[in-house]
Amino acid sequence: MFGKMKEYLQSELIKLQEQKLYKHERIIVSPQGAEIFVKGKKVLNFCANNYLGLSSHPDLIKAAHEGIDERGYGLSSVRFICGTQDIHKILEEKVSTFLGTEDTILFSSCFDANGAVFEPLLSEEDAIITDALNHASIIDGIRLCKAQRWIYSHGNMSDEIGLDPSTGKELKGLERCLKEAIEKGCRFKMIATDGCFSMDGDIAKLDEIVALAEKYDALVMVDDSHATGFMGKTGRGTHEFKNVMGKIDIITTTFGKALGGASGGCISGHKEIIDWMRNKARPYLFSNTVPPATVTATIKVIDLLTESTELRDKLEANTKKFRTEMSAAGFDIIPGEHPIVPIMFGKYPNCSQLAVEFANKMLDEGIYVIAFSFPVVPRGKDRIRVQLSAGHTTEMIDNAIYAFIKVGKELNMI
Repeated sequence: MFGKMKEYLQSELIKLQEQKLYKHERIIVSPQGAEIFVKGKKVLNFCANNYLGLSSHPDLIKAAHEGIDERGYGLSSVRFICGTQDIHKILEEKVSTFLGTEDTILFSSCFDANGAVFEPLLSEEDAIITDALNHASIIDGIRLCKAQRWIYSHGNMSDEIGLDPSTGKELKGLERCLKEAIEKGCRFKMIATDGCFSMDGDIAKLDEIVALAEKYDALVMVDDSHATGFMGKTGRGTHEFKNVMGKIDIITTTFGKALGGASGGCISGHKEIIDWMRNKARPYLFSNTVPPATVTATIKVIDLLTESTELRDKLEANTKKFRTEMSAAGFDIIPGEHPIVPIMFGKYPNCSQLAVEFANKMLDEGIYVIAFSFPVVPRGKDRIRVQLSAGHTTEMIDNAIYAFIKVGKELNMI
């Protein structure tokens, strides 16, 4: 039965390997951190979502142990049957206070949260207007929903319609999409966007999005997975960074990046929306409860971040240093303020292969980075995505910059 498919998959996998697009997983034999052990040697890690350096923080490990000791390993159930503990309610309350929302509901991941959020709220008579570069989990969540869909070209707030010069496809701005949804008589309209776009590190124009939402009576949903804990003056996220706290209707985010790096996610927003999710969101109703160790460790993270901005301040300083010095060295970097720093390869011949070769040479220099190619990014937009952490010391950043310059010269990039 499997024979024909096996032959097909084998041939396609060989093609990926020949194109140097096959994704090899490097095996880490240490805890996650700024320094990790790979292939028997210690290397500096510059490609994890460990933005605040908390993935192996001793206080979090202690809190996780306490969660297991006091509430067990797992709940063996979904929330509404017999899977809700006191600590789940404590975490939901703390997340709501931290984000500035009315209520929060927990999920096993933000991917599940994004898979849950659209279908219970919107139907055929409603509209979802989504940024063209939104995360795959938002795209998949929208596919589960029967609402009418509009896609606006990335970051384009205008009332314009144009053509993509590379593909010939029609491009619309957000305001144009909102007007079309109104013309079609849509009941509810929801704008969906990443807070920070994970491949480019650019921040959504939430201030402009909120203004358009207010003008055209639309809801705003933001996935803030790459911002919660460190963007904004006190690390609340892109809604704080863009001065629109209290004006976002739905925030989804993860506990698996800056907030400890394990797993878990949530939907946070208006109380009525969260109550509806508890009754209608399928990934919540049919998935096991977030385990105690993750819950108690995340509670500890939020307490730490509420008490001090020291970690997000250090991350900001590390980001500025790396961006400034890499740009000065001559690398093609997408500008911005986020600790995601894409080193672009698209202007060089054989850019996909070059990016992979560059990343391999960086590992030889003791720097762990990964090349990103199609289909993770568009063709010709190959990159090495560097991610800074509060766990990086000045010396570590200097070593990484030195290695980038060395390999860049070897490969005639700078």
